[in-house]
Amino acid sequence: MSLGRLDIVPTPIGNLKDITERALEVLRSADLILAEDTRTTGNLLRHFSIDRPLRAFHLHNEHRAVNAIVEQIKSGMNYALCSDAGTPAISDPGFLLVRACVEAGVDVGCLPGATAFVPALVVSGLPCDRFVFEGFLPHKKGRQKRLQALLEDERTVVFYESPHRIIKLLNELVKYECSERRIALCRELTKLHEEIFRGTVSDALSHFDEKAPRGEFVVVLAGA
Repeated sequence: MSLGRLDIVPTPIGNLKDITERALEVLRSADLILAEDTRTTGNLLRHFSIDRPLRAFHLHNEHRAVNAIVEQIKSGMNYALCSDAGTPAISDPGFLLVRACVEAGVDVGCLPGATAFVPALVVSGLPCDRFVFEGFLPHKKGRQKRLQALLEDERTVVFYESPHRIIKLLNELVKYECSERRIALCRELTKLHEEIFRGTVSDALSHFDEKAPRGEFVVVLAGA
């Protein structure tokens, strides 16, 4: 019996027209689709009239689910992995499963597709020839040490941040004497209400004095 395979399938970060034909083909042919949230992926599948079995695979169950999934793929099943938006394993579940499949000799493929930080970096107006992608900073332990190290990097730095902590991040940047450093804050990328703010860190704080932050942000910060 031949082994199955795991396909990592990026999904649109907002605009459903950004799905690729190949992604739809893989989803239609999968024996089972692993989804960070079955409701979100279910809505996507219904939009494109795809009827395939779904199973939840997220941060709270991935450790205990990995071994069984690998065994099922080894038995010949073809699985597809989706996160809620963008490319799985980029600040989303996926790494543990990919590693386990690789170690088990299972074929793993990743389709090219949507990732929020790439368009944010490109439209920021900041240098994008060399950059460092941090994803989400730790909420508490190790946060300040990590942030200070990143602020010494000469490359453009890209973060993900929630609307509840974006003001905290901006105030931390001011604390570390980065108030005049250039920054771009991107939210709702590819969606109807896409918004991109460009200016200094101080400008960004003033911006949010007048307008409460909403939605998850991609933060692009000029290097040291």
